[in-house]
This record gives sequence, structure tokens and C-alpha cells, in this order.
Amino acid sequence: MDLSTCFILVGCFLLVPLVYLIVSIAKFMRTVRHHTKAVLQWPGPERHWFWGTMHHMPLLDPKVRASGIADTQVDYLVELTKRYPFGHYDFFTFMRPQLMCNHPNLIRQILKRSDPKPIGIGNASYNFLLPWLGDGLLLASGKKWFRNRRLLTPAFHFDILKPYIYIYNKEVDILLNKMDVFLLEDQSLEVCKHISLCTLDILLRCAFSQDSNCQMKWKDDPYVEAVRQLSLSIIERVFVPIHTLNFVYKTSKEGVKFFEVCEYVHGVADKVISNRRKEMATPRNDSKRKYLDFLDILVAARDDEGRGLTDLEIRNEVDTFLFEGHDTTASGLTYMLYCFAKYPEYQQKAQQEIDDIMEARGSDYIQWEDLSKMTYLTLCIKESLRMYPPVAIISRIIEDDVEIDGKVLPAGVQANVSTYGLHHNPEVWVDHMEFKPERFLPENIQKKDPFAFLPFAAGPRNCIGQTFAMNEMKVVIARILRRFDLTLDPSHEVHFAQELLLKPYNDIKLKLNCRR
Repeated sequence: MDLSTCFILVGCFLLVPLVYLIVSIAKFMRTVRHHTKAVLQWPGPERHWFWGTMHHMPLLDPKVRASGIADTQVDYLVELTKRYPFGHYDFFTFMRPQLMCNHPNLIRQILKRSDPKPIGIGNASYNFLLPWLGDGLLLASGKKWFRNRRLLTPAFHFDILKPYIYIYNKEVDILLNKMDVFLLEDQSLEVCKHISLCTLDILLRCAFSQDSNCQMKWKDDPYVEAVRQLSLSIIERVFVPIHTLNFVYKTSKEGVKFFEVCEYVHGVADKVISNRRKEMATPRNDSKRKYLDFLDILVAARDDEGRGLTDLEIRNEVDTFLFEGHDTTASGLTYMLYCFAKYPEYQQKAQQEIDDIMEARGSDYIQWEDLSKMTYLTLCIKESLRMYPPVAIISRIIEDDVEIDGKVLPAGVQANVSTYGLHHNPEVWVDHMEFKPERFLPENIQKKDPFAFLPFAAGPRNCIGQTFAMNEMKVVIARILRRFDLTLDPSHEVHFAQELLLKPYNDIKLKLNCRR
């Protein structure tokens, strides 16, 4: 073979991938232009040629992110909702056109479908969760999501949830004893810190029959701290475009730390599963457990073809439920207690209802039958979840073209539901910044669109554990209000934190007074 032939072969060898790269970039840019044209059917803020609309976002400023406070970002969401109450376009750089939905009429068209979460290359946030949660129920799509949803639904049946009431009460006993110490020492209670430990203990016992006793350690639990670190890492990654590329992020200092923490939380899940495997291998007749837990359902689940979940699928679901099952509930509980402390008139009404239910009892334990009687407390919980929804934004990738108000949103476009924006949309909720539990009285809420209140999302991909969460919140709050009066610590400022969920920066501090 002569030299010229060698050059030709080498040239062809190099040309093929170059042509492939050029064609791929051309196809990508054609898709970007198509999606851009589609979302521009809606109004939106001024666009930058590169940053899109990101330059308006306060969190793009590294100094704001370094502060750890997200108040300006939340204010920005509310301001956009006021300017564009139906919806508006968003651009995370010029390459990622999106539609932000703020109104039930638009949101309904998105959430009534079972479209997947945005986990493809270049999709921020959810894609960044994959190394942590895998393709568990939160991130799975298509047939896999449908199969796993069917397999996991029995874990939240009435008969499964009912025995958990005893566990809720036992774990709240520990929390109340800790609160007694704060009262005796005249110290303010750091609400989110101790509530998070309580919800983690509850989840580990109800879902996995694990006694972690993390509440008794009186310090930050390593798992709770790991979840916080992962949340902060993902928020930071969203606003650093170069870190969208996995190979760049994995070699960065931030990426190395992120994957180390992922290994730790995976180890927690693996230990939970391993302990159950050992328990199943050596059955004991003297077992005190009298209920099925989430892990029992996972291990025993079989689809129509008799196939169960693989070990990796089980770990993904365990990781997902560990995160979603304790952290979202802790957020909801934290802000509910904050609202009661801030609005004492509503706290007193809720306490009166609880006292009436518990009258002439020898125990303060909440019974299953009590939950349906807590009508006023339920109104307050719903209003707190409206004002402070734990999940502020929900995202979907449109799988098939959808027509909305005469406009066509094509397949492949990312649609975001601003839960916080919806719940503070002045065209949906009058006096949206005021705490008014009466909004949820039957005669008032029946006038509202079902998609106007979405703390647990809606449609086929709604939160599978919402009944578990609501029951837990009722028991925890009722037990606390039965024993204590709550007031805000006037020396402590309350801010939003930069985390995946809506949580307070530097916690919320409450003063306690003993009622009985």
C-alpha cells in the first residue's frame, strides 16, 4: 500500500465521525429552532442570545448561591406569575426552550398525561438525580414506569397504612420528649432539624422495619445531611452550564464529592435491603412485627409474567422512597408548625378540635378513626401546603403533540409546572399571601379547578404516597399541638433555602409553652 492510499484511508477514517458530528449538531439545532418557535407562542421575559432567560434568575449570580438563601429566586417566580398568569416561555441558555405553566387551564393539559420526567442529556435537575435515585418511580418512564407503578401501588393500600398509626405515635413520643427538654432549658426548637429526624425514623420503621433511633442522637443524622448535600450540589450544577456535560462534572471537584455522597446513600439502601434478605433467610416465629412494610411489597411484587424486581430496581425504589418519603413530609410539617406559630388564632382552633377528639381518654395516642375527625386541622394542613408546597416545580417532556388554547406544543418540548407560582397566582387564589384555611371548606374548594392545588401533583404520575404523608402529618401535628403552644422566636429570621425542596435556610426556630 503506497503512502497516498494510506492518507486517503486515514482521511476517510477521520471524516466519518466528523460528518456524523456535523449531522448530529445540525439535527439538534433544527430541533432547538422548532421548539423555540413553539414556546414563543407564549409571552415571556426578555431573552439573552446565550443565556436565554437565565440572566434574569437571581440564582445565576454565584454570590447569591453562596449565600444559601433563595428568597430572591422565590420572589422572581411570584413576579413572573403575576406578569404571566397563564404561562410563559423560559430558556435555560438558548439551547433549552421550555414552557412554564402557572394556571390550571394550562397545567391540566400537561399533568393529565403520563409523559416522562426530563432525564435526557442536557436536561438539568432530573437528569442530575439519576446517579442518586436511578430509574425508580420518580424518574422511570414508559412501560417501566407503568409496570413499577402497578407493582408498588399495593404498598399504599388502606390495610397496609392502618397499622402505621402506632409507629407514628411511638416516634412522636420521642420527639415530644426532646421538645420537653427545649422547654425546660428555655431554648428555641430548631423545627426542621428535629422534624426531619422524626420523619426519617418513621419512614425507616414503616417502610423498612428498621430501628435507626436517629432521633435519640440529638445531632444531624449522616443520611439527612447527605440528602442536603446532594440537593445543594444539584442546585449548583443547574446554574453551571459546563457541568451539564457528565464527563466534565465527574472530573470536577464538585462532581467527585457528589458521587462520593451518592455512594454513601446507596450504601444505606443496600444495608436496608441486605438486612431484609437476612431476615427472610432465617425466619423467626417470635417476630414482633405484625404489619407488611414497603420492602415486603417490593420483594414479593410480581408482574403479569411472574417477574419480580431486580436487586438494582429494588435499590432504586428504596433510594427514591427514602428521599421522597421523609424529606417532603419534613418540609410540609416544618411550614405547618411555622404557620401555627405565626397565626395563633388558627393554632387555637386546631387545638380545640384535637382536645375535643381526645377528651376523656387515658392516652394521647391518635387512633386511625381519629384522622377523619380532624377536619379543621386538615384545612390548615392544606392551606400550609398551598402556601409552601414542598416541591416548587414539576417537569415533563411532552411525548406527543398537544394543543393548548389553539397553540400546538410539539413532542420533545419540556413543560414545567410552577407549583409555587400556581399556588400564589392572584388569578387563581385571592389574597394568595394570606393564610386562610377556610379556602378548603367543601363549599369553597368545590368552586376551584381540581388542578389549582397540587402539593402532590396530579394525574397518572401523582404522588403515590400522599395518603401516607397526610396521615403522618396529622398525627405528628396533633400530638404536638395537644402538648404545646407554639410561638415564633422573634430573634430568628426566616428565609428560603437553596435546596431541591422548599425548606428554610438556617431552620425555623419556635418557642414552646406547655399546655398540659
